Amino acid sequence: MLEDVKAVVREIAQREVTPRFLKVAHSHKVDGSLFTEADSETQAALEAALPQIKNVPVLGEEMTEQQQRDAWDAGRDGLWCVDPIDGTSNFVAGVPYFAVSVAYLYKGERMLGVVYDPIADEMFSAERGCGAHLNGDPLPLRAPASELKRALAGVEMKRINRELAGRLASWPPYASQRNFGASTLDWCYTAAGRFDIYVHGGQKLWDYAAGALILEEAGGRLASLSGSFDIANVWERSVVASASPELFVLWRDWLKAAGA
Repeated sequence: MLEDVKAVVREIAQREVTPRFLKVAHSHKVDGSLFTEADSETQAALEAALPQIKNVPVLGEEMTEQQQRDAWDAGRDGLWCVDPIDGTSNFVAGVPYFAVSVAYLYKGERMLGVVYDPIADEMFSAERGCGAHLNGDPLPLRAPASELKRALAGVEMKRINRELAGRLASWPPYASQRNFGASTLDWCYTAAGRFDIYVHGGQKLWDYAAGALILEEAGGRLASLSGSFDIANVWERSVVASASPELFVLWRDWLKAAGA
């Protein structure tokens, strides 16, 4: 099933997303986030194609909240979770850091994940119990830093509390930080070892469903800022993660001490 999903995601992204890069008009949704024709057309294509691989409900970012909750309730015995373009702001602005994300869940558990960056042609993928890969190469691609002070951190400042954000800005425990604006890819960069550590204050289900599995299958560790990742609210979860179990413990403990 994984190979079928990867093929579908690549074909749809190259047909619906890539040709519209730098050329698409945009509007704003009620919550203020950006929306483009590429988002709607990509989601529609995935909604049509994925049930042909496995005929279960599809939950997508561009649905109404009620449609999303109905899909979740109907999808205990199998559910596709789709983010048609994560990083729409980047997509609209011409920043080549965005992705198409698809996850398959069974009884709420992440079983399969695909995150595809169509500009770099990077296909991150994982299947429960089978490891994680980038274009066929096993993840991580490199060993993470051994010390927190040497780590490159992926940090989303605007969704963490002001006190913690201030400490990270003024007295960071790591060497350097990045925030590129597409959380599905942030997970994959952490899984690959491009980020040593990662923190995000609040992600939706479609932001983490595929990426969290890819990180887990790469041998990484994850939690929420409040404790265990998978007992947090399914609709919005904070993230603390690292591809290195040892570095994860140091990072989690520092965040706890800093008042996260």
